[in-house]
Amino acid sequence: MGWDLSTAQFAALAVAALLVGFSKTAVSGANTISLAVFAAVLPARASTGVLLPILIAGDILAVLTYRRHAHWPTLWRLFPAVAGGVVAGTLFLMWADDAVMRMSIGAILLLMAGVTIARRSSRPRPDPEQDDARGSRLKAPSYGVLGGFTTMVANAGGPVMSMYLLSAGFRKLGFLGTSAWFFLIVNTSKVPFSVSLGLIDARSLLLDAALVLFVVPGAILGKYTVNRINQRLFEQLVIGATVLGGLQLLLR
Repeated sequence: MGWDLSTAQFAALAVAALLVGFSKTAVSGANTISLAVFAAVLPARASTGVLLPILIAGDILAVLTYRRHAHWPTLWRLFPAVAGGVVAGTLFLMWADDAVMRMSIGAILLLMAGVTIARRSSRPRPDPEQDDARGSRLKAPSYGVLGGFTTMVANAGGPVMSMYLLSAGFRKLGFLGTSAWFFLIVNTSKVPFSVSLGLIDARSLLLDAALVLFVVPGAILGKYTVNRINQRLFEQLVIGATVLGGLQLLLR
């Protein structure tokens, strides 16, 4: 497939792809583990291009599952700032080599772990059904730029958006529906940038074709466990794995 992958390495990528599907329909942000696995198995720069179509496949499944629960006013507030962050991330990728990319992804993973910890310690707003509880308009630009930059550079915008949506008081279905549409639109918009940067090519798409099949069972598993999962324990595991993945990339 263009990379000299062992059976164990391909199996690790397959599990990471399954986790992408699970995260899209159950615990948003859990795919930071997938990001760490892809960046550890593949060259750091190439890993972002391989992972993007996998994420889009998961986004499609999430939209099909939760499409009726999106809050579009929140999405429209975020998109302009996200676009600016994506452009900034693209400019960064134009000069970053693989070593810089590996260290950047590691640093972003550690940053996202910190963001997730901060999110867990914050209280949701008391009345999520009111429009003004969806997050202030002043918060949207800062979260949007950071989310756009991190998702373009490392496909790691999930924890940023998770913190924004939870701090805005979203309940589970509204959270998942809004997040699903957000990432489907944003990740799809990143494809032309990734192609122009050489991150997506025939070699990466061939590997995607073999891995995308694992996204579906992950999404199905997430759909049927979303109301049963012990989310507190799972988020603790995600944070731990994210920190280890980030340190592994920084010290590699």
